[in-house]
Order: sequence, then C-alpha cells, then structure tokens
Amino acid sequence: MYDEVLEAILFTSQQYATINDVQDAVGKKIAELCRAEAAMVTAGCFSALIVGTAGVLTVSDDPATARRNVSFLPHLEVNGLKSEILSQRSHNSGYIHALKLTGAKIIDVETVEDVRKAINPKTAMMWFLNYAEPNGQIKAKEWADLGKEYGIPTLNDIAADATPVENLWKFNEMGFSLVAISGGKGLRGPQSAGILMGKKELIAAARMNLSPNVSIGRGMKVNKEEIFGMYVALEKFIKSDHEAIWKMWEDRIAVIENAVKAVDGVTTTVTVPPIANITPTLTISWDQEKIKVDGNEMRKRLREGTPSIEMMGGRDTCVITAWMMKDGDDKIVASRMVEELKKAMV
Repeated sequence: MYDEVLEAILFTSQQYATINDVQDAVGKKIAELCRAEAAMVTAGCFSALIVGTAGVLTVSDDPATARRNVSFLPHLEVNGLKSEILSQRSHNSGYIHALKLTGAKIIDVETVEDVRKAINPKTAMMWFLNYAEPNGQIKAKEWADLGKEYGIPTLNDIAADATPVENLWKFNEMGFSLVAISGGKGLRGPQSAGILMGKKELIAAARMNLSPNVSIGRGMKVNKEEIFGMYVALEKFIKSDHEAIWKMWEDRIAVIENAVKAVDGVTTTVTVPPIANITPTLTISWDQEKIKVDGNEMRKRLREGTPSIEMMGGRDTCVITAWMMKDGDDKIVASRMVEELKKAMV
C-alpha cells in the first residue's frame, strides 16, 4: 500500500466515527472520481458482487418494502422477488458464486438472440465478467446496451482492471448499472477492500445489504479505516503519472529478463494481456535437456527460498510481473532466478 494509505488508516483508527457517515462522505468522493452517480466501499470485490446483486434484488422506492425485501434473501421466488440473472456461458466461472449466495439462479446465454429469448418477468440482472470478454460473443458495450433496452440492471466485475486508469470510469460511462473492482491489486489500497459504484438507487439498496445492517452482508464488515484508506488509495492512483509508472514496470521487467536470458538455454518473452491485469508480463522458459527442472519445481524452490518469491506459470514456464514490486525487488528476483537456473544445469 502507498504510505499515504497507511497514514490514513492509522489516523482514522484514532478517531470516532459512525460507519454510515464515513460511507456517505467517502462514497460521494469516490463517485466524483469515477464519474458514477454513487459509490461505496465493500469488503473486497467479491463482497461488492454479493451486495450489489442483493441491492438489485431488493431495491424499492418504498423504504419499508426495501427493508422487508432485504430480510427475504436468499429466499427469492417464494417472497415474490425476481430470481434470475443472465450470464454468458463463458463468464460462468467461480466468481459467479457471489451472485448465487443471494439465492439467484444463473441463466446461461451465448448470443444476443439467447438473451432476448431468456428475458422474462423473473429476470433481475445481467452479469458481465470483464476479463472473460474475449471469450464471449457479446462484448461489454453491447451487453450494457441490451440491459438498457430491456430496463434490466447490468453489473460488470472489473476486479483486476484498474489499468489503464480510464477503466475506473469507462464502464460507468458505457452504461453499466453497477461496476465492482478490487481495492487492492493495482489500486494499492487495503487488500480486503473493494469498490461498488453505479446508479444511485442501486448503491443505496446495496448499502442496506451490507454491514452494519443485519442482512446478507452483515459478515462482510468494512471498517472506517479501510473505507477512508480506500478513498486515499483511489485518489492517489488516479492522480499518479501513469506513463512514468508503466516505464518503471518495463524497466523492472527488463532487469529480470536480461539476467535470466543470459543463462544458456533460457528464452523469454514480454507480453501485455489484452484485458485484466494489464501490465508488462515476463514469461521465462528453458531447455529442460540443459536445465533439469520443470516450472512447477522451479516455482517451489523460489517459494521456499529466502526471500520467498511467488511466480505464476505452468509446467514449462515461470511468469512474473513487476506490478507492485518495491525498489530493488526486481534485482532480488533476477538474482534468485539465475541462481536456481544454474543449480539445475546439467
């Protein structure tokens, strides 16, 4: 986390405050920064998905009805609430459990025609998993437009998509009713915080489903320190020199790449994902006839070494980014990787 975030958390921990007052003030600031009607801080992106969906299911112009609806979850149909959420089949992955926790039923679709056929009086929401966009037939703008055409709220999970910075308002302006994002990762805020932003009435309904209210989100408590820290992190991130940060990432990746590819038998590639976790990404592979270790064992050795280094990858590769490295971490990673590669040489 940024030093400013830690300072904000420490300062807030010494102050008295009513949680809802902090949410009100911080939510207003976050909404302004992200060009949304309203916003709130949640206990991570998964929590944002749960309470955002719950808000869609329970929203009402009448406060008494809204409070009653909140108490009904997760028993939807028996209490006369809409119960179906549309998702592209390619977007139906583990994160969709957040939506299911509200009691909603997931209806898989693949084409625009599927969507039109699936919509019925029980349809409550249309969910979009942003990193899965390349795998689906319906892209983000068209999904949001379909929701608006039928008057059905749309929720976009952009958890790891803090980069480029324009993503923080792109999907609000695109027309999604709600957008959820992780507060850690690229935003470098509290790791257990997240942000839900979108339509004013839906954020208000989501707030009713989150702690301190006795609701489906009562256990997803987000404290005043995280709420304020999240705002400070977001503001710091948006105001940063993003070109300079990108250059720093590239330089750190180059340090690691130049070191490892000097080892006989090692090859490297640097890529940038087209969507989600958009940052320079180094893939390291090697001739296993010369270097007698596979990717799984290499990552195990790095993880168990001193300092412990965690990489991604598969049987034949190690993959790493410099996204949240501190100064000098790139040199440590380069040195340890070279050390382990040379140890494994025949």
